[in-house]
Amino acid sequence: MENRKKVAFYTLGCKLNFSETSTIARNLQDEGFDRVDFEEVADMYVINTCSVTENADKQFKQVVRKAMKLNDKAFVAAVGCYAQLKPEELASVDGVDLVLGATEKFKLADYINDLSKNDFGKVHSCEIAEADFYVGSYSIGDRTRAFLKVQDGCDYKCTYCTIPLARGISRSDELENVLKNASEISKQNIKEIVLTGVNIGDYGKGEFGNKKHEHTFLELVQELDKVEGIERLRISSIEPNLLKNETIEFVSKSRTFVPHFHIPLQSGSNDILKLMKRRYQREVYTERVNKIREVMPHACIGVDVIVGFPGETDEHFLETYHFLNEMNISYLHVFTYSERDNTEAAAMEGVVPANVRAKRSKMLRGLSVKKRRAFYESQLGTNRTVLFESENKEGYIHGFTENYVKVKTPWNPELVNTLHDINLTKIDEDGSVRMVFITALV
Repeated sequence: MENRKKVAFYTLGCKLNFSETSTIARNLQDEGFDRVDFEEVADMYVINTCSVTENADKQFKQVVRKAMKLNDKAFVAAVGCYAQLKPEELASVDGVDLVLGATEKFKLADYINDLSKNDFGKVHSCEIAEADFYVGSYSIGDRTRAFLKVQDGCDYKCTYCTIPLARGISRSDELENVLKNASEISKQNIKEIVLTGVNIGDYGKGEFGNKKHEHTFLELVQELDKVEGIERLRISSIEPNLLKNETIEFVSKSRTFVPHFHIPLQSGSNDILKLMKRRYQREVYTERVNKIREVMPHACIGVDVIVGFPGETDEHFLETYHFLNEMNISYLHVFTYSERDNTEAAAMEGVVPANVRAKRSKMLRGLSVKKRRAFYESQLGTNRTVLFESENKEGYIHGFTENYVKVKTPWNPELVNTLHDINLTKIDEDGSVRMVFITALV
């Protein structure tokens, strides 16, 4: 047992990356590695990269430096989206030994020998057209909830996005395999599963570019709702044009799916949506929000929005601001547009100055605070169910209700990963909600 090597992981980016990191880690554990925290000295550090924002690129170099400080003789491998898009750039970062692209990342064990440092980072990447097969994955043991990957890649051609270049065509896991993975997760005493993918509403497309849908997203949701042992299922980000009324209605009556939707908008201006090559107009977005509110008035609705896209005038931005201000939503994820190589938007006219982008971002972040506060206030006095997380934050334990209200109560380790009926009483200074217990559930 003394010969087992230690491996540590660092994940940048989305829930999908977390699910894939966890799967790669389990694969390496099967190959004789012991997983340790990234803060510890390890023989190998694996960094799962992201390329969605400029900051994610910069973060990569910081994470490599951190690993080298912990152990300058450690083997460093980079995988993920940035590794697919710019493998040579990553390989040139001091300390990096191996870079694996989209098709190679799940075969990490095949590319490592004695973990000796390389003079230069070695690259094994593919043409993205070769990423036409599906590898299922899910996270487990990292948190009180699991991220279950059901779909990968994207066939959309949004002008700002590099994801199709980094992950390839849209393809899905087989329904039977998703259900098997969900069942495995449920047996690990994990109370909540979050469905994740690049474009999960497009679920059902097979491998090798087969555009035929074997199953629909609605069928996936219906079958997952029957899996025994799962307390909660949460849908992560889903495109408004793919979130059908039938799915919304099913969630409103379902046993396990919670009333929480995260729906990307990106812009409240139809002119900008057209430039972005989004597949809907703002009227469709309004219809989706209204439908959710009709059948689930207490639902939490999160929104992705991009500011500073090329061609976005002050008038376009104010159109977005007023659209969001008037809509009954719960919070915003605000992204400041950043130019990405090999995207249409990078060559567009009407570049918005950085200081203007920053100002618009600040305005929408302020609106998000206001929206979240109003949503939390609307929930005061109601009875909800909370799932507590595992971290002790300054003497408090936090958790989330089914409709994503963040609650807090004094730290008690016995509450970790347990569900409780509670009453929401008041909003604290830090923005979370105080609560009183009604009954313990699990």
